[in-house]
Order: sequence, then C-alpha cells, then structure tokens
Amino acid sequence: MTAEIAIQTERVDDIPLLISQQQKMGIPEIIDGVIKRHGNRQGLSIGWTTVGWLTYILSKSDHRLSFVETWADKREGTLSSMMPGEVSASDFTDDRLGDALRELSDDGQWEAIETALGRRLLHVYELPNRCVRLDSTSAALYHDTEGTELFRHGHSKDHRPDLPQLKAMLATLDPMGMPLATLIVAGNVADDGLYIPAIDRAREVLERRALLYIGDSKMESLASRAHLAAGEDLYLVPLSRKGEQGKWLQELLRPVLDEKQELVDVYRDSPDGKEKQLIAQGYETSRVQEAIVDGKTVCWQERALVIYSPKLAQSAYRGLERRFQQAEKKLLALTPEQGRGKRQQRQLGPLQSEAQAILTKHRVTDLLQVTYHRQVTYRHIRKYKERPARTEEKVRYQIEMTRDEAAIKALYRTLGWRLFVTNAPLEQLPLPDAVHAYRAAPRVERNFSRLKGRPLGLRPFFVRREDYVKGLVRLLSLALRVLTLPEFVVRRALHKSGEKLSGLYPGNPKQATNRPTTERLLTSFKEINLTIVRMPGQVIRHVTPLTALQSRILVLLGLSPSIYADLASSEPIPP
Repeated sequence: MTAEIAIQTERVDDIPLLISQQQKMGIPEIIDGVIKRHGNRQGLSIGWTTVGWLTYILSKSDHRLSFVETWADKREGTLSSMMPGEVSASDFTDDRLGDALRELSDDGQWEAIETALGRRLLHVYELPNRCVRLDSTSAALYHDTEGTELFRHGHSKDHRPDLPQLKAMLATLDPMGMPLATLIVAGNVADDGLYIPAIDRAREVLERRALLYIGDSKMESLASRAHLAAGEDLYLVPLSRKGEQGKWLQELLRPVLDEKQELVDVYRDSPDGKEKQLIAQGYETSRVQEAIVDGKTVCWQERALVIYSPKLAQSAYRGLERRFQQAEKKLLALTPEQGRGKRQQRQLGPLQSEAQAILTKHRVTDLLQVTYHRQVTYRHIRKYKERPARTEEKVRYQIEMTRDEAAIKALYRTLGWRLFVTNAPLEQLPLPDAVHAYRAAPRVERNFSRLKGRPLGLRPFFVRREDYVKGLVRLLSLALRVLTLPEFVVRRALHKSGEKLSGLYPGNPKQATNRPTTERLLTSFKEINLTIVRMPGQVIRHVTPLTALQSRILVLLGLSPSIYADLASSEPIPP
C-alpha cells in the first residue's frame, strides 16, 4: 500500500517580521489588557486578531475585511507558529474583524490602549521626545450622512466637497512622525478647536512637560498658545496675515525694507555636502502676552520671528503671475471683438460688476487697473414706406488693463516673508533652529499620505457602520505606528554604525542608502516560503533560507533571524 504524502506550501514573506515587530511593540499584550475576552469567545483574542489583521494590511496594502480570511487560510501553518494556539481561517472572518473594530471604536478603551502603547514605545525604544507636531486631515466617504454624527460635509482636503467626510487630528512624535494621539471628529468640525484636546492627549502619553509643540497657522489662536504656556510647554507656530496680524507683519517689515535691520542667515547642507545653501533670513523681536486659562491669568514672553524664505518668495511670484494671467484673460473675454455670435457689453454697470468680481476672485484688485472705453457707432437707415429715415446709435464698452507696476514692486518686496511666534527661550531655540524645526513638517504630511493612500489605503472605506469607520481609522493609526517606528530604528542604527544597506532597489542592486523606508525593508522579504511535508508518522518543515540583507535588517530591528528558521521546527504556541 502506497503511503499518502501531503505537501503544503505557504508564502511567508514578511509575516514573521511584522508579527514579531508588533509583539515587541506590545500591541497584542496592551490591547488584551484593556479589552477583556468575552466569556463565549473562542479562538484568538481581540489583541491577536488585531495583530493578524495589521499583518495582512501591511503585507498586502489592503484593509478590506473580506479578503483576510482567505489570506489566513493559505498561511495557517505560519500564523499558528507565530501566534498563541492553533490559528485557523475562521479566526479572521468578517464577524471577528468587526468585533475588533467595534471594540477599538470605544473612546475609553482606545484612549487606554493609545496611552499604554505610547508610553511603552517611548521606554522600550528610547525614542526622542522633545518635539511634538500637530496636524489634521480629512477623509471623504461614499456614505449617507443621515443618522450619523461623524459623516458631515466640510472643507475637503481631498478636493471632494460633494462627499461627506470625517476628520482626524494627529499628534506625532518628531523626528519619525509616529502618532502619539489620534482624534476622530465630524467632518464639519473646525481645526482650531482640535489642538488643545490633541495637546492634552499627547501630554498624557508623554508624562512630561517643556516639550516643543509645532503646528500650522490653524494653531495660531491665543487660546492654544496660552494653553501650552500655562502647562509649561513650548510652541512654534506661523501666524496668518489676517487682520491685526497682517498689519503687525507690515510694521515689522518696515525696517527690513528700509535696509535698517540686520538679518540672520539660515543655511542647510547641500545634497553633495560641498557647500551650504541659504534657505532663509530673518530677525526677531519680542512682546508680552496675557490670557485667561482655567480662570487664571497667564503671562509669558513671546518671541516673534520675522522670516524670509527665497523658495516661498519664488512660489509666491509664480502664483501672482498666474493670477494676473487668469484675471486678464477673463477680463478680455468680457468685451470681445465685434463679430457674429459674440456678446457685446452695452451697459457700464453690469460690466463693472463682472470685472470687479474677477479682480476680487484672483486677488489683484489693487494691482490691476481697469478702464472702460465707451464706443459709439452710427448707422443711417433709409425711409421705408411710412417709416421715416433715422440714424441708429449703438453703444459698446471695451476694457483696457494696465498693471500698477509701483504697487506690484512694493508687493514683491513683501513676498516670501512670514511671521512665526514661539515662547521657547532663545538659548533653547535660536532662530535658525526654529526655521529647521518648522521645515520638518513634510514628515507628518508623508504619514498622512501613507494613511490615506498606499500602503494603508484609508480611502475608500469598505465598511458602512459609523463605529466600524471610527475603529478602522484607529486600526490604521496602529498600522502607521508599525510603519514609522521600524524605519526610525533602522535609520538610527545605520547612522550609529556608519553603514549603508544595498540591495533594496530592484534593478540597481548596488545602490546603497542609510535612510531606507519601511516599505522597502518589507519588500525585501518577498519569495520566502514555508513547505510542510506530511507523511505517515513524520512531518518535515522547510523554510527558504534568509539572505544576508534580510538577516541584517532583522538585526537592525532588534529581532532575531531565528523567527524565520524556527518555522521549520516550531509547533503552535500554547494559548
């Protein structure tokens, strides 16, 4: 009788790395410490279900519930070796994943998870915690607003004002951009009121003060700055040009434009490392601020940094020229040359109203002078029967435009200037350091791109229930932590050793870098397979050997290469 032999092959790829990384971060332990297992629940806990789902999301760049069960079914051997108990595809059904989303949507449980996780990561990875950056983003949904609180129409950063949206405010830790706190609110909530709650959540996680909080101009309110100052924290924020702030900037620019104010040059190293590049110039002054916080008067010294950016000025020049061209094109279209089918302006009043609307829309009212020429033509009409001869008069108006060169020149001198305020002492945050600190903002923008695009793909939402949507955003914020932390850890280790990694770029194996992204690190763990051969009385397991690059990446992450080798001999982990 021929013995039956069953051969099973599973794609392992980056699964052991991702599960081990999440274990080291404490994600399953912390979630299960907050979310208690229901008495009737069998199989994986909520914490380990979340780990499995996060592994799928990060490995496949897909968060859809309906695909996870099929994915797990083809990797039961690998998952059982890495997780407690015998893992089956039924642990990742839509209902099981929905349970995880519902639990994560609970505000109290989420705050406890986020706080415990943040504190653990700060301690385990010895993360720098001197600077926190705050920013918000919105996510459009193809959902109905009826009967919901989160799904509302508002200012869309996705350029989809026709769709409802929700809004997320993130407090992230510099320099890696790792989320500390995630706030989810309705899509029509103004950003201004989100900063103080986000600051308080970050303070709860960090458990320390005297940190620098950086935000954009929506954080400029006196209430937000006073809240930080009262709590012995520091801030750096640009002021908009609205109202009195615009007038104050003009006053502070007067000595600069009169060439009576000495400026400090701010440089950065050039990419080739040969010479430094001038990126900004500026000077500073100070004033005393006063506000009421929790019924108490708070006074503090505030420094005002008047900063000129050549790059910002060039962008403003190009933007102004585009506005001129668009306005001039539309104004000329109001009074076309005479011809069949071309509308002529016969009345001055409506023409002036249309022209003023164009000037206002493109913000060139004081820079573009418009004159209106009245043109009259006469046509003699002969007598016909009882109708006497007459002369017919036709009036049309023609627009002529001239740019006010003096006003434009005066405006050019102010382009590229911005006003920043901070309560950080000069010795702690000199003007050049403030410029460099604020210019690191693209890090958080990159993480918003990760959250909303690849690899996390928040949009579109494949869940309909409001609590599931809230839970999904929080789940993906955990995934964002798993992306940002390894990237920082590997880069820090490479910088310390002076080493570079090569072999991460397909088609260019010799290209080396000391700043790899997590996405590239994960991609290097493709084509790793687990083969299980089952024979009567014997089971043979074999794992594709790791390359030198893969082993080195694991070491840089603080993980052992044995997490792959052990798959060849491991039994399911006891629950």
